Order: sequence, then structure tokens, then C-alpha cells
Amino acid sequence: MKNTILLSIIMGLFFACSNNDQNNTETQLIGEWKLIEVLADPGDGSGTFQPIKSTKTIGFKNDGTITTNISLCEPYLDEIISSGTYHDNTIITNCENQNSTTVGFKLENEYLILDFVSNEGYSQKFEKVKKVNANNY
Repeated sequence: MKNTILLSIIMGLFFACSNNDQNNTETQLIGEWKLIEVLADPGDGSGTFQPIKSTKTIGFKNDGTITTNISLCEPYLDEIISSGTYHDNTIITNCENQNSTTVGFKLENEYLILDFVSNEGYSQKFEKVKKVNANNY
């Protein structure tokens, strides 16, 4: 009986901590981000992020949707604007191309990194430009 109670307490603490971590990450993600660097790897893993001048932005809302003035379908092109939703470090786009329907993302040292599906490797780095109250965005 004591073991069951102890195990229940430990499991409760474990799940409470993981939920707090996920909520903290989502709170950090909510807001508007501006594109500042791109990484286009030549295929050998030697690519590094390079600074660019850009007005491209992506916004993460607390209802699980994104707003953007960039192309999530074809990241190399400027004329296609897409939208979508996000969940568990993945953006689900409205793209018709089956290979570009999802985009992985992560928060790294206060930067947002989008990792696109690519044979060589293509990523975009964003910095937060608009900090908002996560409950109101």
C-alpha cells in the first residue's frame, strides 16, 4: 500500500513538471517573430546560419494558429503566403504539396528555428519582435 501511494505521488510530480515545461514553452512561443538568418546547407553538413535583411514575420497565437507573410510551402519563394496551425513543435500548413505540409520548429537560445523538409537542409532563424500577453494573442 505504501509503495502504491509513493508511486502515485512520484507520477503526479512527474506529470505536473512536464505540463509546466510545455506550458512555459508555449508561453515563450506566443507572439510575433522576425526572420533574421537562413541556413542553406550544401548537403555535407557544413552550412551555418547567415544574416539576411528581411521583413518576413510569423506569429504564433494562443489558439494554436499561426499568421505569416512568408511561404511555408516553398520557403525559397516570396509570392506564396500560407497559414496553418501548430502543435508539438510542428506547424501544419495549408500547402497542397504533400512534402511541405509540415514544418518542424524549436526554440533555441531565445530564437525560433523553422526546419523545412529538404535534401540538403534548409532552416530559418527568427527573433521575437513582439512580446505579448499569451492570454490575449
